[in-house]
Amino acid sequence: MDVFVSGVGITPFGKHIDYSLKELLLQAARDALKDAGHPKIDAVFVGNFMGGAIANQEILGAMLVNDLELGHIPSLKVEGACASGGIAIRQAVIGILSGAYENVLVVGGEKMKHAATDVVTQAINAAMDNDSSEKNAGLTFPGFFGLLANRYMYESGATKEHLANVVLQNRSYALNNPLAQFRKPTTMEEVMQAKQITDPLGLFDCSPITDGAASVVLSRKPSAVKIRASVQVSGPTNIQDLDSILEIPAIIHSGKLAYEQAGVGPSDIDVVEVHDCFSITELLAIEGLGFSNSLEGWRFIEEGQAGLNGKTPINTSGGLLSRGHPIGATGTAQFVQIVLQLRGEAVNQVKNARIGMSQNLGGTGAYSVVHVLERV
Repeated sequence: MDVFVSGVGITPFGKHIDYSLKELLLQAARDALKDAGHPKIDAVFVGNFMGGAIANQEILGAMLVNDLELGHIPSLKVEGACASGGIAIRQAVIGILSGAYENVLVVGGEKMKHAATDVVTQAINAAMDNDSSEKNAGLTFPGFFGLLANRYMYESGATKEHLANVVLQNRSYALNNPLAQFRKPTTMEEVMQAKQITDPLGLFDCSPITDGAASVVLSRKPSAVKIRASVQVSGPTNIQDLDSILEIPAIIHSGKLAYEQAGVGPSDIDVVEVHDCFSITELLAIEGLGFSNSLEGWRFIEEGQAGLNGKTPINTSGGLLSRGHPIGATGTAQFVQIVLQLRGEAVNQVKNARIGMSQNLGGTGAYSVVHVLERV
């Protein structure tokens, strides 16, 4: 049995003062249902991380079912930190493959901009092992990825300018994306001189706080885009458990399994969305998924291989760094961008794109979800 993508929907990413979390989810869902031709939906899966913590709102699945008037169908909220949206899609795929459902609505969303930065930061930090000695010693997400970036630069010969190249590449894509959070041109000088968050990562190297939602309708009914692989793995939640801080095991293992399931390799992928919560994360994803050799992801970017005319265009939406990172929506938004690419309807359209991939990371590597899609 195959699973197809019959509809997609996505809101603008950024600050939504006048919309609640529920309203953002509903907007994306209605757009996806319309795009799919309003099929009869058998289940709803919602990807969300901090609705309870900072929006004081849970029971998201049941609310969507009721407000969309879908009847008494089952619904479920899925939490997997920053991978919540990707995991929700995978659960929908499993539900269809099991024979339980024919059409499933998946919606990912987050409402973050209304809350104070320290409140959002505390909520985000729940995606780490808070019983660990390293967390009790004060480790944060920027601290974790800053540590990886420092070691990466030491081992690879890359510099802070090479991290900035990731930022500039993704911003160049976001300039053409009307739904992206950051559409203002920026320069190497601005990136290099921005406020330092944690050495060597500056403000532009870190994904922003964002509001937004994205949605897909998956179906047994054939359509223009088919899912070739849907994979989720877990990984170490503490630095001390890593064999090397130059690799994120969950990315590597999820990529290998996805290639095996899809029957393709890195050279077959025409367009990719990877999880660039920080600039260094994109380089580790490029390497972990096999698009470049180890410690050479920075060269891949520098040489233009991730550009539209490059070997493998990456993060053509602008990525988390520029499109924005509404945590529960991110994996779903990545998936939507790949679907649009394969349908020939994307911003920054890759010519003749036939096979695409999305990779969604949770925590510091606790989860990784990879989807491989094909234009039918």
